[in-house]
Amino acid sequence: MELAAGFDPGSREEWRALALSVLRKSGYEGDDPEGRLATRTYDDVTIAPLYDEAPELPRLVGHAGPWDVRQRHAHPDPRVTREAILADLENGVSSIWLDLTSIDPAALPVVLDGVLLDLAPVVLDAGNRAARAAHALLQLNEAGEFPGGNLGFAPGDPDLADFAGRARGRLRLVVVDALAYHDRGAADAQELAASITQGVQALRRLTEAGLPVERAFELIEFRYAATADQFLTIAKLRAARRLWARVAEVAGGPPAQLQHAVTSGAMMTARDPWVNLLRTTLACFAAGAGGADAVTVQPFDAALGLPDAFARRIARNTQSLLVEEAGVARVADPAGGSWYVEHLTDDLANRAWELFRQAERQGERVIEEAVAATRARRAGDVARRRHPITGVSEFPNLAERPPVREPGRGLAGEPVRHAEPYEHLRDVADRQENRPVVFLATLGPIAVHTARATFAANLFAAGGIATVAGAPEEFADAGTPVACICSSDRLYADQAAQVAAALREAGARKVWLAGKGEYEGVDATLFAGCDALKVLETTFDDLGVDR
Repeated sequence: MELAAGFDPGSREEWRALALSVLRKSGYEGDDPEGRLATRTYDDVTIAPLYDEAPELPRLVGHAGPWDVRQRHAHPDPRVTREAILADLENGVSSIWLDLTSIDPAALPVVLDGVLLDLAPVVLDAGNRAARAAHALLQLNEAGEFPGGNLGFAPGDPDLADFAGRARGRLRLVVVDALAYHDRGAADAQELAASITQGVQALRRLTEAGLPVERAFELIEFRYAATADQFLTIAKLRAARRLWARVAEVAGGPPAQLQHAVTSGAMMTARDPWVNLLRTTLACFAAGAGGADAVTVQPFDAALGLPDAFARRIARNTQSLLVEEAGVARVADPAGGSWYVEHLTDDLANRAWELFRQAERQGERVIEEAVAATRARRAGDVARRRHPITGVSEFPNLAERPPVREPGRGLAGEPVRHAEPYEHLRDVADRQENRPVVFLATLGPIAVHTARATFAANLFAAGGIATVAGAPEEFADAGTPVACICSSDRLYADQAAQVAAALREAGARKVWLAGKGEYEGVDATLFAGCDALKVLETTFDDLGVDR
């Protein structure tokens, strides 16, 4: 069957002509539709609007078939954690990720009471107590083999060499946690470069401890972030396998890479947390389509504290639905052959390899500096709402009552969440006896001022500031010293200066205008692409609210 049968083949020139005809209607006067429609990632990888050929790449297929559904547990009460683990294992979870940073490793016998360690893999995450946790787990299954799991040592852990020969069966020893770099703001290629750098460090440590190269490769697992940008996630996981295969080729080890994908904590929000269900579903799909061996979906309420039983259920069922009903796991490497994904995979791999080589020559500070620069760029985009966050910087709901959760490490690691600056202002506004208010002085008929009044109301609401709209003469009754004029450019030209003066006379200390341009009496403007966080912080100051 030829899917394109009955359709005449198109050409790039025909596409360019059609694209230019559309762009001309928006005022574009150039002759480069590819350049006009291209976008760039935080790694400065160009995403073209059209791909009509594929690069020559080695085919490294990831995990085929249902992946390992891995649930994270971090409740500080060992008995509560035990009950949650048993509930997960009885309802579709196939391995356990134990965050022991808030649980004493000595409590492992209680935490894992009833868990069949010869059937259910356990991954430990104990930070600087990794040796104690590993010793406790090995003692619990002293006579048996492990079906998988990981003792959770970091590549630089000083106790790593002491446990090099103690992993039995399919139990692994080292977790290369690239998720930690993502959480600090790394772009995708930077995350990949950090993972390969850490992976090579682990290889060196293990071989120096006397292990054969082949065995050293078998003991390493990689943890990556999966985001709601599904194509970048798919390409990143595909590129990671290619990069590690190159290391294996040089070092003389097996090319396979065990990948654990975790839905990004940085993208999660505490406000309007239900939107996290959409984010994590997209990320989980991308992780599975990208070939991850194990996937963890972080519960939708994890940014609020310790997830409840309902949220954990939804997290594991998200994976079950994608595997059993959507059939995501039925095809190995479903993105293989897509010209777009193949190019994206190649570009990420090349950027990451270049950065890895720089780190090998100059030290890991090269990666840290790159991550810091990306974090600053992304923060600027979040502030200007070029990186929109649904329910937070876009479409906020001031009447929202977020669910309350028990305090604790709900999210894996310590991510720098993109939504935090806006959520901080929302929290400040919610704590006030009376919610901060800005008056929207609307000019002309509803059809003229609605678009800009709605824009201004949403921008102020992103910081928890309510708005009251009305004619300029109603300002004095609004009980606020801050006003924002909203209308069309034509009416601004005729009335903005006069209205600003009237608002001043009525007691306004600050006069904004929704739109661009300079008008007498107007202090500042707000518009699409302005620094929304700066607008909100300035407004808090003008309203006398301590932030």
